[in-house]
Amino acid sequence: MTTRPPRPLTRADFPLAETAPEKVRGARGKPLDALTLDAVMTGEVTIEDLRITPQALLAQAEIARDAGRAALAANFERAAELVHVPQDLIMETYEMLRPGRVKDSAALRARAAMLRRDHGAEKLAEFLETAAIHYQRRGLTPG
Repeated sequence: MTTRPPRPLTRADFPLAETAPEKVRGARGKPLDALTLDAVMTGEVTIEDLRITPQALLAQAEIARDAGRAALAANFERAAELVHVPQDLIMETYEMLRPGRVKDSAALRARAAMLRRDHGAEKLAEFLETAAIHYQRRGLTPG
């Protein structure tokens, strides 16, 4: 017996918590209906259970893409890559993207390489490399 791949999500699936709550799980795998106030009060649910997961962000990307919102879908996909990246590294990278904050576009390319190598963040790395090209073209970084 073969297993059918899941059908792609569409805009009809939005919001997932209402249309397909069985697909929504926390970072520790708890289903949505296990996230109750009582469970929080007894310590069965922790902050880790409430964190967004790459799977949830990728599901949102699928829905956004189906709705014709490609840029939003790409944002969700990059966000999915960031879930396991340390917060201080995210904030440092965000600061680097602010115009005029890096003096050389090589710094953005180096950050892209590090995120790709150390965190498997391919789409984010591509975003940084594209930013490096545009910042250089616009004279925001010299090299």
